[in-house]
Amino acid sequence: MGKLKTVDWGRYGIVAALVVLIVFFSVAAPSFLTVGNVLNILRQVSIVGICAVGMTFVILTGGIDLSVGSIVGVSAVVGAFLMASGTPVWLAILVVLGVGALAGALNGFLISEVDIAPIIATLGVMTALRGIAYIITGGLPIYGLPESFSLLGQGYFLGIPVPVFFLVAAFALGWFLLSKTTFGRSVYGIGGNAEATRLAGISIRKVTYKIYVFAGVLYAIAGLILLSRANSGQPKAGDGYEMDVITACVLGGISVAGGQGRISGVIYGVLIMGVLTNGMIMMNVNEYWQWVVKGVVLLGAVAIDRMSRKRAKVLAAIQKVG
Repeated sequence: MGKLKTVDWGRYGIVAALVVLIVFFSVAAPSFLTVGNVLNILRQVSIVGICAVGMTFVILTGGIDLSVGSIVGVSAVVGAFLMASGTPVWLAILVVLGVGALAGALNGFLISEVDIAPIIATLGVMTALRGIAYIITGGLPIYGLPESFSLLGQGYFLGIPVPVFFLVAAFALGWFLLSKTTFGRSVYGIGGNAEATRLAGISIRKVTYKIYVFAGVLYAIAGLILLSRANSGQPKAGDGYEMDVITACVLGGISVAGGQGRISGVIYGVLIMGVLTNGMIMMNVNEYWQWVVKGVVLLGAVAIDRMSRKRAKVLAAIQKVG
Protein backbone atom coordinates (compact mmCIF):
# COMPACT_ATOMS: atom_id res chain seq x y z
CA MET A 1 0.00 0.00 0.00
CA GLY A 2 1.37 3.39 -0.98
CA LYS A 3 2.25 5.91 1.66
CA LEU A 4 -0.79 7.89 2.82
CA LYS A 5 -0.52 11.55 3.67
CA THR A 6 -2.60 13.77 5.92
CA VAL A 7 -3.52 17.34 5.13
CA ASP A 8 -1.18 19.60 7.11
CA TRP A 9 -3.82 22.06 8.37
CA GLY A 10 -1.34 23.90 10.53
CA ARG A 11 0.92 24.71 7.59
CA TYR A 12 -1.43 25.27 4.65
CA GLY A 13 -5.02 25.58 5.79
CA ILE A 14 -4.23 28.37 8.23
CA VAL A 15 -2.59 30.45 5.49
CA ALA A 16 -5.57 29.91 3.19
CA ALA A 17 -7.95 30.95 5.97
CA LEU A 18 -5.97 34.16 6.57
CA VAL A 19 -6.00 35.03 2.86
CA VAL A 20 -9.75 34.39 2.62
CA LEU A 21 -10.42 36.66 5.60
CA ILE A 22 -8.25 39.45 4.18
CA VAL A 23 -9.99 39.26 0.79
CA PHE A 24 -13.45 39.16 2.39
CA PHE A 25 -12.90 42.17 4.65
CA SER A 26 -11.13 44.09 1.88
CA VAL A 27 -14.30 43.77 -0.22
CA ALA A 28 -16.73 44.31 2.67
CA ALA A 29 -14.87 47.30 4.15
CA PRO A 30 -12.97 49.38 1.54
CA SER A 31 -10.76 51.08 4.16
CA PHE A 32 -9.66 47.72 5.60
CA LEU A 33 -6.63 47.16 3.37
CA THR A 34 -4.92 50.51 3.90
CA VAL A 35 -1.42 51.06 5.26
CA GLY A 36 -2.79 52.80 8.33
CA ASN A 37 -5.20 49.98 9.16
CA VAL A 38 -2.62 47.25 8.51
CA LEU A 39 -0.25 48.95 10.95
CA ASN A 40 -3.15 49.28 13.37
CA ILE A 41 -3.83 45.53 13.13
CA LEU A 42 -0.16 44.75 13.74
CA ARG A 43 -0.18 47.00 16.80
CA GLN A 44 -3.38 45.39 18.09
CA VAL A 45 -2.16 41.81 17.64
CA SER A 46 1.16 42.50 19.36
CA ILE A 47 -0.22 42.11 22.87
CA VAL A 48 -2.14 38.91 22.12
CA GLY A 49 0.81 37.63 20.07
CA ILE A 50 3.34 38.08 22.88
CA CYS A 51 0.99 36.25 25.25
CA ALA A 52 0.45 33.52 22.64
CA VAL A 53 4.17 32.71 22.64
CA GLY A 54 3.99 31.92 26.35
CA MET A 55 0.71 30.04 25.96
CA THR A 56 2.26 27.94 23.18
CA PHE A 57 4.78 26.47 25.64
CA VAL A 58 1.99 25.75 28.12
CA ILE A 59 -0.32 24.03 25.61
CA LEU A 60 2.54 22.01 24.12
CA THR A 61 2.85 20.28 27.51
CA GLY A 62 -0.85 19.44 27.40
CA GLY A 63 -1.69 22.22 29.88
CA ILE A 64 -3.73 25.40 29.69
CA ASP A 65 -3.31 28.82 31.30
CA LEU A 66 -6.50 30.73 32.07
CA SER A 67 -4.65 33.34 34.14
CA VAL A 68 -3.10 35.10 31.13
CA GLY A 69 -5.61 37.99 31.09
CA SER A 70 -5.38 38.56 34.83
CA ILE A 71 -1.55 38.54 34.80
CA VAL A 72 -1.68 41.11 31.99
CA GLY A 73 -4.16 43.16 34.02
CA VAL A 74 -2.39 43.04 37.37
CA SER A 75 0.93 43.80 35.66
CA ALA A 76 -0.57 46.90 34.05
CA VAL A 77 -2.15 48.01 37.32
CA VAL A 78 1.04 47.52 39.36
CA GLY A 79 3.02 49.42 36.74
CA ALA A 80 0.51 52.26 36.74
CA PHE A 81 0.46 52.43 40.53
CA LEU A 82 4.25 52.60 40.79
CA MET A 83 4.76 55.13 38.01
CA ALA A 84 1.93 57.36 39.21
CA SER A 85 3.55 57.26 42.68
CA GLY A 86 6.81 58.62 41.30
CA THR A 87 8.78 55.39 40.94
CA PRO A 88 11.33 55.61 38.09
CA VAL A 89 10.05 53.95 34.91
CA TRP A 90 12.94 51.48 34.69
CA LEU A 91 12.39 50.34 38.27
CA ALA A 92 8.64 50.02 37.79
CA ILE A 93 9.23 47.88 34.68
CA LEU A 94 11.57 45.57 36.61
CA VAL A 95 9.01 45.19 39.40
CA VAL A 96 6.26 44.40 36.88
CA LEU A 97 8.42 41.74 35.21
CA GLY A 98 8.97 40.30 38.68
CA VAL A 99 5.22 40.26 39.27
CA GLY A 100 4.73 38.31 36.04
CA ALA A 101 7.45 35.82 36.99
CA LEU A 102 5.97 35.43 40.49
CA ALA A 103 2.48 34.79 39.10
CA GLY A 104 3.92 32.24 36.70
CA ALA A 105 5.86 30.57 39.53
CA LEU A 106 2.62 30.37 41.52
CA ASN A 107 0.96 28.55 38.63
CA GLY A 108 3.97 26.23 38.40
CA PHE A 109 3.87 25.56 42.16
CA LEU A 110 0.15 24.72 42.18
CA ILE A 111 0.52 22.39 39.18
CA SER A 112 3.85 20.73 40.08
CA GLU A 113 3.86 20.66 43.88
CA VAL A 114 0.18 20.63 44.83
CA ASP A 115 -0.74 18.51 41.78
CA ILE A 116 -3.73 20.63 40.80
CA ALA A 117 -4.89 20.30 37.19
CA PRO A 118 -3.64 23.28 35.12
CA ILE A 119 -7.14 24.44 34.20
CA ILE A 120 -8.18 24.60 37.88
CA ALA A 121 -4.90 26.04 39.17
CA THR A 122 -4.80 28.84 36.62
CA LEU A 123 -8.53 29.50 37.06
CA GLY A 124 -7.92 30.13 40.77
CA VAL A 125 -4.92 32.35 40.05
CA MET A 126 -6.94 34.20 37.42
CA THR A 127 -9.68 35.01 39.91
CA ALA A 128 -7.31 35.99 42.73
CA LEU A 129 -5.19 38.28 40.54
CA ARG A 130 -8.24 40.03 39.12
CA GLY A 131 -9.33 40.70 42.69
CA ILE A 132 -5.88 42.11 43.50
CA ALA A 133 -6.14 44.41 40.48
CA TYR A 134 -9.42 45.79 41.83
CA ILE A 135 -7.96 46.14 45.35
CA ILE A 136 -4.96 48.15 44.06
CA THR A 137 -7.08 50.46 41.92
CA GLY A 138 -10.15 50.64 44.17
CA GLY A 139 -12.12 49.88 41.02
CA LEU A 140 -11.04 53.14 39.36
CA PRO A 141 -8.46 53.84 36.62
CA ILE A 142 -4.99 55.05 37.67
CA TYR A 143 -3.76 58.08 35.73
CA GLY A 144 -0.61 60.19 35.85
CA LEU A 145 1.88 58.05 33.91
CA PRO A 146 5.15 59.62 32.69
CA GLU A 147 4.87 60.92 29.13
CA SER A 148 8.03 59.07 28.08
CA PHE A 149 6.37 55.73 28.87
CA SER A 150 3.84 56.25 26.05
CA LEU A 151 6.58 55.37 23.53
CA LEU A 152 6.32 51.69 24.46
CA GLY A 153 2.74 51.25 23.27
CA GLN A 154 2.06 54.28 21.10
CA GLY A 155 5.41 55.09 19.48
CA TYR A 156 6.85 54.25 16.06
CA PHE A 157 10.33 53.19 14.94
CA LEU A 158 11.15 53.23 11.22
CA GLY A 159 7.44 53.77 10.57
CA ILE A 160 6.47 50.57 12.39
CA PRO A 161 4.65 50.53 15.76
CA VAL A 162 7.09 49.80 18.58
CA PRO A 163 4.99 46.89 20.00
CA VAL A 164 5.55 45.01 16.74
CA PHE A 165 9.28 44.80 17.50
CA PHE A 166 8.49 43.21 20.86
CA LEU A 167 6.16 40.77 19.08
CA VAL A 168 8.88 39.77 16.61
CA ALA A 169 11.42 39.39 19.43
CA ALA A 170 9.01 37.20 21.42
CA PHE A 171 8.38 34.87 18.47
CA ALA A 172 12.10 34.71 17.65
CA LEU A 173 12.86 33.78 21.26
CA GLY A 174 10.05 31.22 21.31
CA TRP A 175 11.27 29.65 18.05
CA PHE A 176 14.85 29.49 19.32
CA LEU A 177 13.90 27.89 22.64
CA LEU A 178 11.58 25.31 21.07
CA SER A 179 13.76 24.29 18.14
CA LYS A 180 17.33 24.80 19.32
CA THR A 181 17.46 23.98 23.03
CA THR A 182 17.10 20.99 25.33
CA PHE A 183 14.43 22.94 27.17
CA GLY A 184 12.33 23.09 23.99
CA ARG A 185 12.70 19.35 23.39
CA SER A 186 11.62 18.77 26.98
CA VAL A 187 8.48 20.85 26.39
CA TYR A 188 7.51 18.65 23.43
CA GLY A 189 8.48 15.54 25.38
CA ILE A 190 6.19 16.32 28.32
CA GLY A 191 3.25 16.88 25.99
CA GLY A 192 4.00 13.84 23.85
CA ASN A 193 4.87 11.29 26.53
CA ALA A 194 5.46 12.61 30.04
CA GLU A 195 6.46 9.23 31.47
CA ALA A 196 9.07 8.59 28.79
CA THR A 197 10.41 12.10 29.33
CA ARG A 198 10.72 11.46 33.05
CA LEU A 199 12.49 8.15 32.46
CA ALA A 200 14.91 9.99 30.17
CA GLY A 201 16.10 11.90 33.24
CA ILE A 202 14.29 15.17 32.61
CA SER A 203 12.69 16.82 35.65
CA ILE A 204 9.09 17.55 34.64
CA ARG A 205 8.72 19.66 37.77
CA LYS A 206 11.60 22.00 36.87
CA VAL A 207 10.52 22.29 33.24
CA THR A 208 6.95 23.10 34.31
CA TYR A 209 8.23 25.88 36.58
CA LYS A 210 10.34 27.33 33.78
CA ILE A 211 7.44 27.23 31.32
CA TYR A 212 5.00 29.09 33.55
CA VAL A 213 7.58 31.64 34.72
CA PHE A 214 8.57 32.27 31.10
CA ALA A 215 4.91 32.68 30.15
CA GLY A 216 4.29 34.96 33.14
CA VAL A 217 7.12 37.29 32.14
CA LEU A 218 5.76 37.51 28.59
CA TYR A 219 2.28 38.30 29.94
CA ALA A 220 3.84 41.05 32.08
CA ILE A 221 5.54 42.56 29.01
CA ALA A 222 2.17 42.50 27.25
CA GLY A 223 0.67 44.22 30.30
CA LEU A 224 3.25 47.01 30.12
CA ILE A 225 2.50 47.57 26.43
CA LEU A 226 -1.24 47.60 27.15
CA LEU A 227 -0.67 50.08 29.96
CA SER A 228 1.32 52.34 27.68
CA ARG A 229 -1.36 52.19 24.98
CA ALA A 230 -4.20 52.97 27.39
CA ASN A 231 -2.10 55.56 29.28
CA SER A 232 -3.88 54.48 32.44
CA GLY A 233 -4.11 51.46 34.73
CA GLN A 234 -7.54 49.92 34.22
CA PRO A 235 -8.77 47.27 36.70
CA LYS A 236 -10.36 45.35 33.80
CA ALA A 237 -7.19 45.44 31.68
CA GLY A 238 -6.62 42.14 29.90
CA ASP A 239 -10.07 40.81 30.79
CA GLY A 240 -11.02 38.06 28.34
CA TYR A 241 -7.58 37.83 26.72
CA GLU A 242 -7.44 34.10 27.45
CA MET A 243 -10.03 33.49 24.73
CA ASP A 244 -8.05 35.28 22.00
CA VAL A 245 -4.70 33.86 23.10
CA ILE A 246 -5.84 30.24 23.35
CA THR A 247 -7.77 30.50 20.08
CA ALA A 248 -4.72 31.94 18.30
CA CYS A 249 -2.55 29.05 19.52
CA VAL A 250 -5.04 26.34 18.55
CA LEU A 251 -5.70 27.99 15.19
CA GLY A 252 -1.95 28.02 14.67
CA GLY A 253 -1.81 24.25 14.95
CA ILE A 254 -0.78 23.81 18.60
CA SER A 255 -2.53 20.62 19.64
CA VAL A 256 -4.64 20.91 22.79
CA ALA A 257 -3.51 17.34 23.59
CA GLY A 258 0.09 18.58 23.74
CA GLY A 259 3.31 17.58 22.01
CA GLN A 260 2.46 18.85 18.52
CA GLY A 261 2.66 22.24 16.81
CA ARG A 262 5.05 24.90 15.62
CA ILE A 263 5.58 28.41 16.89
CA SER A 264 5.55 29.60 13.25
CA GLY A 265 1.93 28.47 12.92
CA VAL A 266 0.92 30.57 15.91
CA ILE A 267 1.93 33.70 13.96
CA TYR A 268 -0.84 32.96 11.47
CA GLY A 269 -3.26 32.20 14.30
CA VAL A 270 -2.53 35.56 15.89
CA LEU A 271 -2.94 37.38 12.56
CA ILE A 272 -6.26 35.63 11.91
CA MET A 273 -7.59 36.74 15.30
CA GLY A 274 -6.37 40.29 14.64
CA VAL A 275 -7.85 40.46 11.13
CA LEU A 276 -11.12 38.92 12.32
CA THR A 277 -11.49 41.35 15.22
CA ASN A 278 -10.48 44.42 13.22
CA GLY A 279 -12.68 43.44 10.27
CA MET A 280 -15.75 42.89 12.43
CA ILE A 281 -15.22 46.24 14.13
CA MET A 282 -14.94 48.00 10.75
CA MET A 283 -18.17 46.29 9.67
CA ASN A 284 -19.84 47.49 12.88
CA VAL A 285 -20.56 43.93 14.03
CA ASN A 286 -22.14 43.98 17.47
CA GLU A 287 -19.65 43.18 20.27
CA TYR A 288 -21.80 40.32 21.50
CA TRP A 289 -21.80 38.76 18.03
CA GLN A 290 -18.01 39.15 17.96
CA TRP A 291 -17.87 36.92 21.05
CA VAL A 292 -20.11 34.39 19.30
CA VAL A 293 -17.85 34.34 16.24
CA LYS A 294 -14.68 33.95 18.32
CA GLY A 295 -16.26 31.14 20.32
CA VAL A 296 -17.26 29.33 17.14
CA VAL A 297 -13.74 29.79 15.72
CA LEU A 298 -12.21 28.30 18.88
CA LEU A 299 -14.56 25.31 18.86
CA GLY A 300 -13.95 24.79 15.16
CA ALA A 301 -10.17 24.84 15.64
CA VAL A 302 -10.35 22.35 18.51
CA ALA A 303 -12.66 20.07 16.49
CA ILE A 304 -10.26 20.14 13.52
CA ASP A 305 -7.36 19.32 15.85
CA ARG A 306 -9.22 16.35 17.31
CA MET A 307 -10.31 15.03 13.92
CA SER A 308 -6.79 15.44 12.49
CA ARG A 309 -5.29 13.45 15.38
CA LYS A 310 -7.87 10.67 14.99
CA ARG A 311 -7.31 10.53 11.22
CA ALA A 312 -3.54 10.44 11.70
CA LYS A 313 -3.91 7.48 14.09
CA VAL A 314 -6.13 5.61 11.62
CA LEU A 315 -3.72 6.23 8.73
CA ALA A 316 -0.76 5.19 10.87
CA ALA A 317 -2.57 1.95 11.77
CA ILE A 318 -3.41 1.27 8.11
CA GLN A 319 0.19 1.87 7.03
CA LYS A 320 1.45 -0.40 9.81
CA VAL A 321 -0.84 -3.21 8.64
CA GLY A 322 0.07 -2.58 5.00
